[in-house]
This record gives sequence, C-alpha cells and structure tokens, in this order.
Amino acid sequence: MHHKSYRILVVDDEASNRKLLLQILQDQYDTVFAIDGRQGVELAGQFHPDLILLDIMMPGMNGYEACRKLKSDPVTGKIPIIFTTAMTETADEILGFEAGCADYITKPFSPAIVLARVKTQLALRQAAETMASQNLELIEAARIREEVESIARHDLKNPLSGIFSGIELLEFIEGLNSEQTEILDVIKTAAHKMLHMINSSLDLFKMEQNMYRLTLVDVDLIKSIRRIEKEFHSLMRAHQTTIFIENHGFPWGENQNFIIKAEDLLVYSMMANLIKNAIEATPEGENIRISLSKEKGHAIICIHNKGSVPEKIQKTFFNKYVTQAKAKGTGIGTYSARLIVQTLGGSIHMTSSEEKGTQISIQLPTG
Repeated sequence: MHHKSYRILVVDDEASNRKLLLQILQDQYDTVFAIDGRQGVELAGQFHPDLILLDIMMPGMNGYEACRKLKSDPVTGKIPIIFTTAMTETADEILGFEAGCADYITKPFSPAIVLARVKTQLALRQAAETMASQNLELIEAARIREEVESIARHDLKNPLSGIFSGIELLEFIEGLNSEQTEILDVIKTAAHKMLHMINSSLDLFKMEQNMYRLTLVDVDLIKSIRRIEKEFHSLMRAHQTTIFIENHGFPWGENQNFIIKAEDLLVYSMMANLIKNAIEATPEGENIRISLSKEKGHAIICIHNKGSVPEKIQKTFFNKYVTQAKAKGTGIGTYSARLIVQTLGGSIHMTSSEEKGTQISIQLPTG
C-alpha cells in the first residue's frame, strides 16, 4: 500500500542514516531531509510534514531541544515525532517523552520496525484528526452525534475486541523472532490507543447522560491488570516501579483469577487510567500495590502508591479537566475512571497524605 500523500521529515546529521532511511521510506512516502536540528525546525514549519523522524545526538541543537521547539510552536506542535537513537537508557526515554515525542526507534534500523512504527503513528494521527472532527459534529448536531456514537460502538468496538483476541492468540505462538514480537507490540499499542480514543470521547458522553447500556460478562481483573502492565512496561521501567497484586496482604498466584461482572473494555479503560496515574505519581523505585478482595457481595479494589496528591486538588481529584500540571495531562483520566465505576454501579474514593501515600478504593457489585 502506497502513501505518497504522506510527507515524512527525517532529521539526522549522519549521511549514512539518511541514506538508509530513504531506502526504507522512499517507496511509500514523500521524504524530506534535514541535516541538523535547526534546519529540521525550519523545514517542519515550511513543509508541514505528517511525521518527523528526529535523531537525538546531533551537534548544535540536539533532538530534545528541536522536539521542544517544535512542540511549543502552534504550527508544528501537533506533528508526531519519533526519536531515532542508539541510546537505551531509561533516563533518555523519560527526557524524550517529556519533550513530547510519540515513540522511539533504536539503531541499527530494522526496515520492518521503522515501517511499522511510522504506519502506526500516521494511523494514530489520522484517527485523532477524525475523532476531533467527529466531536465537533457531536456538538453541532444531536442526530449526527447519535449516528457517530452508534458507528463507534458497533462498527469499531466489536472488531477491536477481535483484534485483542487475535493478538492474545498470536502471543501464544512459539518461536516468534524479535522483529515479529516488536511488530505485535506495535499493533497491540495501536489497538489500546484506539480503544482509549473511543472510550474517552463517545462512551463518556453516553455515561454522562446516563444513557450507556451495559452488557455484563465475566471479566478477570487480574488478567486485565497483567495486560495493562505489559502496555505500560516502558513507563514502569522509566519510573523503576513494579506492580504487586495482593489479596489481604498475600500475593495472588500465577493461575488465580478475580472475576467480576462487567465489560472487559470498560474495566480495562478504568484500570489503565488509574494505574497510569499511579505509575506517574509513584516516587522513583517505589512499588504500586493493587489489593483485590470480595466482601459482602462486593469486589473491593485498592490501588496504592507512595506519591501524594497536592492538597488543593484532593477534593476535585475525580472532576473533569483536573490535572497535576502534567505536560500531556488531559485531566479526564480519573474523571473517566469515576464515570465507569458509577456506570458499573460502584463507588470510588481517594485518600492521600505525604506519610501514607495515595490510595484509590473502588467498590463494585459482584453480581
């Protein structure tokens, strides 16, 4: 499949890297080159590329500086940036994500991985633009809003469940090489991001209006948490944190499950929002503890981390658009989790102090 309509800007001071990336990309994409960070920023403003591959280690303006400059300019701020780097230290990854990059590709380049990552970021950008235009239509016309919501639920969400199932089956295949595993991870990440886009815009609207219709099935919460753990592997490694799943202080066994009546994708979205929040708030090297238990016909879920929530936002922690001034924070993560809990007929609370850390407590009906 050819995407000549997509333009990619490659910023790299080494001619050999530029030549190799040209060989990989030229058949499918319109490719423009810059030889340093400063020229990269200029060309991005002139040509408005759909994606930027940005080298980190360059003389003069390095990749981090160029990325920050691009992200701070309204003209280039929404262009996704993939860093190309030989460095693998977690500190560098943190710097990159803080600067606003969308992904990393490590050298030496694997053509399959470069193409897979590029396709994923272009697809995500297209999906985000489509979703943004759909949201405008939602505001302008109630009829269109209902049609779009229906399409998203039935035409997108159901096949998305099939994608998740397919990925799980593929992961069981023995003898996958590292390239195949990497591509599988790219597909999985894209599917999860797509899920979050759908849930965060359309399902939330339905929940706010008390119009969401639940289809309850058995959901294994431990399995959901393990999937989330895999998705956030890089983020957890960057924060040097680990998740422990407990039952009254004792670890859950590898083959044990914790079944609740819910919707798999809703539970996943709820837990992913809260766990991501906990990872980002956890002091480096500290662990996150998730306690699962059942009491008097209710499932009790407690997520604890050793970070503390600023006092001024504790009372509004689950409100819409409340964020701890994170660069990429939208302020709907905890709000979304609260809406999902309420839709499932449960309750959610937060307690936080510098001494005891932060605990989110969720109570859900088991039947």
